[in-house]
Amino acid sequence: MISGSDGGQGAGGDAEFTAEGTAHILRYACRSAGLDPTGAELLRLGSNAVYRLASEPVIVRIARDPAVLPDMEHAVGVARWLEHSDFPATRVPPHTAQPLVVGGRVVTFWESVQDDEEYATVGELADLLRRLHWLEEPESLGLPYFDPHAKLASSLAGLDGISDQDGEFLEQRATELGKEYDRLDFVLPFGLIHGDANIGNVLRHRDGHAVLIDLDGFALAPREWDLILTAMYYDRYGWHSAEEYREFVHRYGFDLMNWPGYETLADLRELMMVAWLGHQVTTSERSAAEFGKRMHSLRTGEGRDTWGPF
Repeated sequence: MISGSDGGQGAGGDAEFTAEGTAHILRYACRSAGLDPTGAELLRLGSNAVYRLASEPVIVRIARDPAVLPDMEHAVGVARWLEHSDFPATRVPPHTAQPLVVGGRVVTFWESVQDDEEYATVGELADLLRRLHWLEEPESLGLPYFDPHAKLASSLAGLDGISDQDGEFLEQRATELGKEYDRLDFVLPFGLIHGDANIGNVLRHRDGHAVLIDLDGFALAPREWDLILTAMYYDRYGWHSAEEYREFVHRYGFDLMNWPGYETLADLRELMMVAWLGHQVTTSERSAAEFGKRMHSLRTGEGRDTWGPF
């Protein structure tokens, strides 16, 4: 980790997490890394501000939450290890010391996969996961064990923008599902997982092949965690077709929906998705409306097919 040489004050101190505030951080971080921010394009502003540089194929990611510094140090290490292993994933630019901490924000630099965002196929996601799950994680990487209880508890503890009634419901639901989860009998080998494996994290590289992105969730866990989102996106929300899901199952070699623990794992992962969205309710009307829709589904079991991807 590298801090700004003046403690970040040159980037405006505690800059607001707005397009204007993050643009100021971008300029300072790029100068520190020897990059040119002129003409950079803001791709999204949510949990992260994501910029594409115009001067060279680099993506700059500025995290809203300063507590993610250890996660981003971890992600950079994972990226370098995957490159050494010749695994198709997003790369970090060579000779760039990172993460940086600028104005209290965590900044990382990534090689741009493509000029226009294009996702790969569900089948290619299955191929990548099958190959990833064969890799043996080196001890030097120090991957954490994935603890869904701790992850969910941390997310729920920071939900300040929702009603007390919604918060109490989510807490109770988490307690119930935690007990069910502890009774699950996993059947796939325990080992390396991506942690957020879904079609949104598999991009088409400009040379044509599919690559995994967003590496900060890498951990050691039951491999079922890397299959649950694709199954849910098909089964619960209709975001994948039956043909796409069949292709995913065929190419990975296992149908998670035939496993007795599927519903419990899906319920728990779904709760994590709703809790994550709860942190976005104060950022936009769209997020607040989607959160309300999802809370209604959790309470009634209805309307999941109307959820919108985020």
